[in-house]
Amino acid sequence: MKDIISAISTAPGVGGVAIIRMSGDGCLELAQKMFAPSGGEKICVFAPNTMYAGKIDGDGFQDFGFLVYFKAPKTFTGEDVVEFHCHGGIQISRGILSKTFSLGARAAEKGEFTKRAFINGKLSLSSAEGMIDMITAESLASLRAGSMLYNEKLNAEIKLLQKDLTEILAEIAADIDYPEEDLDGLNSEKISRKISALSDKLSALASSYSSGKKIKDGVTVAICGKPNTGKSSLLNALLGYDKAIVSSEEGTTRDAVEGTVQIDGVNYNLIDTAGIRETSGTVESIGIERAKKIISSADAVLSVTDGGGEAGNFELNGALIKVFNKCDIAVPREDCDVAVSAKTGEGLDKLKRLISEKCIGEISSDKAYIIERRHYSALLRAAESLRSALSNMDVCSTDIIAIDLKDAWDSLGEITGETANEQIINTVFEKFCVGK
Repeated sequence: MKDIISAISTAPGVGGVAIIRMSGDGCLELAQKMFAPSGGEKICVFAPNTMYAGKIDGDGFQDFGFLVYFKAPKTFTGEDVVEFHCHGGIQISRGILSKTFSLGARAAEKGEFTKRAFINGKLSLSSAEGMIDMITAESLASLRAGSMLYNEKLNAEIKLLQKDLTEILAEIAADIDYPEEDLDGLNSEKISRKISALSDKLSALASSYSSGKKIKDGVTVAICGKPNTGKSSLLNALLGYDKAIVSSEEGTTRDAVEGTVQIDGVNYNLIDTAGIRETSGTVESIGIERAKKIISSADAVLSVTDGGGEAGNFELNGALIKVFNKCDIAVPREDCDVAVSAKTGEGLDKLKRLISEKCIGEISSDKAYIIERRHYSALLRAAESLRSALSNMDVCSTDIIAIDLKDAWDSLGEITGETANEQIINTVFEKFCVGK
């Protein structure tokens, strides 16, 4: 890129240090115009990856700070990069940024530093998405999944799938170009087996989206049951603090009460719902209807009983865990999955493990989970192209099969960025802040 972009890379607000970053050809020459090294000596050559102390010109003032120069191509963006490290006042950083604009730099767009890194081959498109997932992660598991994406784990797996596709396409090309070699019979069976094996690998990768989405966005767990079974007490016990009102009076919980707890690094949004029963009260009836809607959309439902019966009929789409509460004062029912006491804490750790197993299962520390909807959609399109290729093996010529395989390759390329169009690329980088 010929133009120089500039932005504040640290979070807005007052802090110890603020960083103004520039990238592009000529950014060092621009920086030298507004930087005076300590001691008054003139520096003719700034060594890369070295921090220099001195005075930085702002818009009508000077601040004492540091200049760091990173020389292309061994930089984040692949271009020359300069950073000013100044005191963390809001007006200080804005004033130094304004000075870079007056000397010829322009304001960076959202995610433009990372976009330049992608354009210059420093990282894949999926890696860039992993970076923003790390930055915005609200749980440890989400952070780890984003880290795997950022460190090119998914990119490496996609490259292997594309390599297999390329080899199959090469065999088909040889079959088309050299028909006299009589490659057709055995080669056709071999190609079918390879496509089937590749389809299985792709399906296995796509299947991780169910867990990956929950790892990234969290899991919704509804707590339901008849009134006075201890649902609110169970919510408070799982959270570790009092969130819901606990009372012996039936119908105390009339609207959903929520709280979040981390289990194995994953966020679980627990929702205490109104006790499900027949009632003539208008307000309570509304709460019960809301409870049924929450239950039907939850990833998991804790159906709580204390031995006096379970909640009535309700629509269920997620995992069901039958919980016996008050095991400290009553004998647990055999048909329940776990017995707990919200009062004493007995069985709570077992319940948490069961929730984790039912909703996600064991989380691998070195597995590339599909956590982006965009990646999942691309995998589904690639899988559909492979199914089309297999169904056409006996009825179409090999050059038609090759078209399906090339479509699959292109769909996978949208994940890495190799075949992504400008709209996809822009959508990805619009998620970033200006200074990243």
